[in-house]
Amino acid sequence: MVKKKFYVTTPIYYANSEPHIGSVYTTVAADILARWHKLLGENVFFLTGTDEHGQKIQEIAQKNNLKPKEYVDKIANKFQQVFKSLNISNDYFIRTTNKEHEKQVKEILQDLYDKKLIYKGTYESYYCVGCEQYLNKNDLIDGKCVLHKKEPEIIKEGSYMFKLSNFQEEILKSITSEKFNILPKKRRNEMLSFIKQGINDIPISRLKSKVSWGIDLPFDKEHTCYVWVDAFWNYITGLVINKKLKEFWSPDIQLMANDILRVHATIWPALLISQKKELPKNMFIHGYFTVNGQKMSKSLGNVVNPDYLVEKYSTDTLRYFLFRNIPFGHDGDFSEKDLAERHNNELANKLGNLVSRTTTLAEKYGIKKVKENKLLKKLKLKQIQEHFENFEIDKSLTEIFAFVDLCNEYIQSKKPWETHDREVLYELIDSIKSIAILLWPYIPSTSEKISKNLGFDLKFSEIQKPLKNTKIKKSEILFKKI
Repeated sequence: MVKKKFYVTTPIYYANSEPHIGSVYTTVAADILARWHKLLGENVFFLTGTDEHGQKIQEIAQKNNLKPKEYVDKIANKFQQVFKSLNISNDYFIRTTNKEHEKQVKEILQDLYDKKLIYKGTYESYYCVGCEQYLNKNDLIDGKCVLHKKEPEIIKEGSYMFKLSNFQEEILKSITSEKFNILPKKRRNEMLSFIKQGINDIPISRLKSKVSWGIDLPFDKEHTCYVWVDAFWNYITGLVINKKLKEFWSPDIQLMANDILRVHATIWPALLISQKKELPKNMFIHGYFTVNGQKMSKSLGNVVNPDYLVEKYSTDTLRYFLFRNIPFGHDGDFSEKDLAERHNNELANKLGNLVSRTTTLAEKYGIKKVKENKLLKKLKLKQIQEHFENFEIDKSLTEIFAFVDLCNEYIQSKKPWETHDREVLYELIDSIKSIAILLWPYIPSTSEKISKNLGFDLKFSEIQKPLKNTKIKKSEILFKKI
């Protein structure tokens, strides 16, 4: 039997500075989805990486007295280190300076040119270097970029243009039919409204004399490829490099923040349609982090350092907090105080204490298998599955922890430390097994410790199977209080 496949991507992160909590959030979300589908026994491919060309990187490297490649090597390495510290299970880390990626991008550019979908023109527009995006007057507030609080440049230069307008109707049809499904629905409606106003042809190149750090156009060496086209094709080349394109295309879900939705909902599908490739099935737009009510941004200098949080609180605490505290798809304010409270009150007091008390008593008095685990019947497994199918990963986590609460109420009411009831202890240990399996996407290290101690495999199918191990040993402390 052929396994069902699941292909998940993050946006590739712009290598102009080190990773922050915003890029961590998207990547952990993708990791949670990837691990969930691995639990189900599916064939999973999870792609993330760095976007390494463009004007901003050229300028920053110059300020740091480095060649652009030296600079992006340093930043890409930092992203990989941070993702490793966060227990990210990506299958490949794509870099747009990869030679095979550059080759693939040149091939599609040549194909577009041969099909007369690229033509020579002149483009005049507002251009924000921070966003690496062309803007129109309606995108500005008081003449400034909303995100970077700076006046954009007015650029007028010779450029090769991509006939994006040719694809307007087909893109609209794909979004409306939900063949190309943009979630949440609020974002889909925004994109439909934006596209219906009319999408114009876009510049696909910059003059090499102005932006040398980019992929040369194969049909004109005086121009380099505009960064978005180069960046988008990573979702293809990440699979091509690994010889997985036929097996995994198209993406089951692509995750990103709202600031890059507009280009992902227009330029990206247009490129795919031009190559007769299937569009992504789902595109999920998560919310922004705010700090003191202001959007978190590298350019604004108000980022939260993930290294500091992992060192102080642990990887699993940070992963847990991000999806327990912030509804997925909505904005959320980051608070270290809230993180510490959730660590102490939920991970240490509720989950950690449940595992510690139960395993200590089970080691002392033993366990006795029951025909039917009535406690486990209270686990809302169907709802958890449905939430995952709808990408409501915060709601799944809420349901899992509601069951942790039920287990704590059960041990309090049954008092096995007084009764020495081995059947009650079996029900609790068996329920902890299910909790650990379901929490593996969120807090993998903790789940692996529990599974190793209790002797079961981290597979969704194990939830319905009785626990084989009867000799339980006391668990180590899973979460030390801060």
